[in-house]
Parts: sequence; structure tokens; C-alpha cells
Amino acid sequence: MAKLVDLVIAVAVVAGPALAAAPALAEPLVSQGIGTSNCGRLAADLKPGEGLGNPINLMLYSWAQGYVSAANAALLEADGKHVDMSVFDDGKIIDMVLTFCKANPDKKPVAALDEFVRDAAKLKTKWDRGTIEWDRGP
Repeated sequence: MAKLVDLVIAVAVVAGPALAAAPALAEPLVSQGIGTSNCGRLAADLKPGEGLGNPINLMLYSWAQGYVSAANAALLEADGKHVDMSVFDDGKIIDMVLTFCKANPDKKPVAALDEFVRDAAKLKTKWDRGTIEWDRGP
């Protein structure tokens, strides 16, 4: 848990100044949420060559990590399998979402990650169902 807190703090430290310096065009992405924004608009804002120095790229990558982590929690509870996130680097995510969004400007970036999670190879691991506190119910 301490590592997760350290990661969240590190992302906030890195993303905070970058987001504050982001152009006004990016403001709706911050308030609406990047995963449910319009693919056509997001494709215009992503700049793969700028890496995580670009605030939109950074928002996308941070959101994507959280989204796939949540998907992994659900997958683990369902059947003890998960997507290997070690192959999930910023370049791959930005390129994957950009390619999807250019081909599907009327869709939302969340659909690209749903497709990735659905199609990705799953790793089997030992998992005790019910170990996620918020998944146990009342």
C-alpha cells in the first residue's frame, strides 16, 4: 500500500505543474475525464513524440494505468487471471489510443482500453476470492 501511495504522490508531483501549464484546450479533458472524452478531439491533442512531458499524454497514461488496474482487480476476483501491466509503457498506450481514436473519432478512448483488456493475454495467479475489501459487500 505504501508503494501505491508513493506512486500517487509522484504522479501528482509530476502531473500537477504539467496540468497547470496545459493550454485552455485541455481543460474539458481534466473536468470531464479523458476516458469518456471524444476520440476525435483527443487524437488532435495527443503528441506521441513529446512523451509524458505533454500534459495530455500524461493524463492519458495515468488514467489508463488506473483503468487497467481496476480491470485487473475484477479479473482476479472473477477467475484469478490478470493483464500483465509490465508491458504497459507510455509509448504503447499513447500509440494504441491514438491509433484507435483516429480510426474511430466518434467513439471514446475507454473503448480502446476495453478492447486491450479483452484481447490481452491473461496471466493466471494464485488468488483468494474476496480478498478485496470493497468487493465483499455488506
